[in-house]
Amino acid sequence: MNRNSSDIALVRRALALAEEAEAAGEVPVGALVVDPSGAVIGSGRNRREETHDPSAHAEVLAMREAAAAHGSWNLTGCTLVVTLEPCLMCAGALLQARISRVVFGAWDEKAGAAGSLYDVVRDRRLPYRAEVVGGVLEQETKLPLERFFGERR
Repeated sequence: MNRNSSDIALVRRALALAEEAEAAGEVPVGALVVDPSGAVIGSGRNRREETHDPSAHAEVLAMREAAAAHGSWNLTGCTLVVTLEPCLMCAGALLQARISRVVFGAWDEKAGAAGSLYDVVRDRRLPYRAEVVGGVLEQETKLPLERFFGERR
């Protein structure tokens, strides 16, 4: 795990997006894509309920915006920052986008695919892998999720 000094600040920015998602009635997850220079080129928050789109996860939306800004689907050298460990769909999408590094807050023991339930992002059988830095501001990023699901149980 190679955590750098900007990871915490970026997870906090993604957390603000997660809080926007929660205010809109969505699962509170926020994501950013950062280019190799450190500039944010994509951002997203969950929008599945709003769009009725099962793929409208924060990570997918952030990668779509980043690819448009970058002018290419290939996001080699970029970092995906997200408040919750990516699921299988998002892990597959980030590998397809050639994201080089994934930084996330809370681990997802029920659906995570970057080291908890599955480790798709670092699977040596695949032709591309990404560096994973998990548990950044873990307690802070878990709170909105616990609150959201606690209110619905």
